[in-house]
Amino acid sequence: MPTINLRNMAINQTGTIVAVRVGGELGRRIREMGLVPGTEITVKQRAPLNDPVALRVMDGTLTLRNNEADYIEVEVAP
Repeated sequence: MPTINLRNMAINQTGTIVAVRVGGELGRRIREMGLVPGTEITVKQRAPLNDPVALRVMDGTLTLRNNEADYIEVEVAP
């Protein structure tokens, strides 16, 4: 299956996180939100200027800025 950057996912597209490619404080914060490899996510909506993006994760909703989403690689179905 192809992998893409979370920023490039379309609305209502679902995928599985394969990697979080950032360390330090930002990496820790992303992982604490539940965005770890193996987690299924769905892009629910985007703000008018496409930033931030709302995600459905483990029966909850969270938002990420695009500069945070750039570090997350997702495997999507073709």
